[in-house]
Amino acid sequence: MITRLSRRQHLKYKICVSGAADTGCCAVDAVEKAEELGREIARRGMVLVTGATVGIPYWSAKGAKEEGGIVIGLSPAASEAAHTKTYRLPTDYHDLIIYTGFEYSGRNLLLTRSADAVITVCGRMGTLNEFTIAFEDNKPIGILEGTGGTADEISDIVKKMNRGPGRISYSHDIKELLDKVVKEIEADKKTNGNHIKG
Repeated sequence: MITRLSRRQHLKYKICVSGAADTGCCAVDAVEKAEELGREIARRGMVLVTGATVGIPYWSAKGAKEEGGIVIGLSPAASEAAHTKTYRLPTDYHDLIIYTGFEYSGRNLLLTRSADAVITVCGRMGTLNEFTIAFEDNKPIGILEGTGGTADEISDIVKKMNRGPGRISYSHDIKELLDKVVKEIEADKKTNGNHIKG
């Protein structure tokens, strides 16, 4: 007997990996962790979404592609030529790059909203921008602790802002963090994907 999946059952979760393009501020093993995170996303049959940039997002894309996963990038540029020549960003390790033409701040909004969850690995100011967008949207967020930069500052920032804990999961362990994030995504799916402010 052939069991047909409903249109919703075959859709894969989309996980955005957000992190520093310049990894100089990151922990010494952050690049390796980003690559392993990409691999684990692919192993779980999920789609990796990145900002189509260098650094942490690039290494996560590399890990996902080497594991046979699907990677979608959202570029700040309006065309492939601008992406590679003006922004000097890579095109490898992605199945599809969407050229938004909205520069970095506009790209960040589309990037976080197109994903089911956002995972922060290391990071600088742009990563913090992606985090705050996801936080304001009440989106599931994962913080890979111990990777340096923004990732290791988020907990203190959230406490100081007095806006509640958000839907943030923290872990030093990639598999545990993905388990937590997927649990949050599944809770969203039960409410038809609506991110309701608590």
